[in-house]
Amino acid sequence: MLYWLSGHIDFLDFPAMIGGLTTRTIFAVVTAFLITIAVGRPLIHLLFRLGVRSVERAYGDINPAGKAGTPVMGGLLLLAGGLGSAFLWADLSNVFVWILFVASGWFAAMGALDDLLKIRRRDSDKGLSRAGKYAGQIAFGIGLAVVVLHPSWTPWPGVETTLFVPFYKHPVLDLGWAYGGFVVLMIVYSANAVNFADGLDGLAVGPSLFVLIVMGVFAYVLGNAIFSRYLLYPFMPGAGEIAVFLGAVAGACLGFLWFNCHPAEVFMGDTGSLFLGGVMGTSAILLRQEFVFLIAGGVFVAEILSTAVQEWLGLGLLKRRILYRAPIHHTFQHCGMAEPKIVSRFWIVSALLAALALASLKVR
Repeated sequence: MLYWLSGHIDFLDFPAMIGGLTTRTIFAVVTAFLITIAVGRPLIHLLFRLGVRSVERAYGDINPAGKAGTPVMGGLLLLAGGLGSAFLWADLSNVFVWILFVASGWFAAMGALDDLLKIRRRDSDKGLSRAGKYAGQIAFGIGLAVVVLHPSWTPWPGVETTLFVPFYKHPVLDLGWAYGGFVVLMIVYSANAVNFADGLDGLAVGPSLFVLIVMGVFAYVLGNAIFSRYLLYPFMPGAGEIAVFLGAVAGACLGFLWFNCHPAEVFMGDTGSLFLGGVMGTSAILLRQEFVFLIAGGVFVAEILSTAVQEWLGLGLLKRRILYRAPIHHTFQHCGMAEPKIVSRFWIVSALLAALALASLKVR
């Protein structure tokens, strides 16, 4: 809003230093953090008074009874900080920004409905049905695929359907219209992967922060004609604004972690996990860096793969457990590892994977 107003109201004209992409991204991070911190405590108290509290499920010898009653739907903090800051600092005439706003609203609303159903029914297994979640995710994926592939609506310089692979400078495969199906798969994966990782205090938000930083750096490079050509990437006009948006969400993640670190005062719930997954998956598609997203978010890959292996291969096909528990962080709990240690080590792995993803900018 501030950037947009500066171009329409003379006395609000930003100096070049403040109106630049780099500075606005930094301001978006700081503003989001401050908004999240400011509204955090009042919102947590409000959720507690309204009875919007966690309904925990026991996993055999893993008993999370101590977490029961903790306010949930803390994803509202991420929305307030992230979207509020993005609204202030991003260019609201940019199509990439509005696609991300739509993704944010869509997935946050779906997650909020799931959280409210669980609370109303007092059962963590009786939220929005799996079919309902998949339907909502697939619907958004189809809509996004139509937008990015339609010649009149696409935000890309030309309608491109090629896949880019990290550490290789040339596109490897042109999927044609099948790229639309790939978009749907990526959206469904990203939303569910973050959702599965949301099981311990700070576990989902930490890796999300690293992924947001990586995707923000790629957005900055791809949206800059000089940097993109120097690093042999296709120049994407306007993509730099994605960095401002992701910076705002990253700042909100930092603010949310203030309250979500062990022992958590609030849980993000599906409101937050679906919001984060939707934003990260959508940004990866808009930037044509889907495989970079998979590398940087390797923790999420491990979480969703461990669940798939346990449910489909183990319990479904072999009729036995392959892991002690799924997702994989519960296996470490089952082995006696303390929750803070599990979360810290997942953050360390996420940081290393983020560094590897960033290395692909130059090593190609």
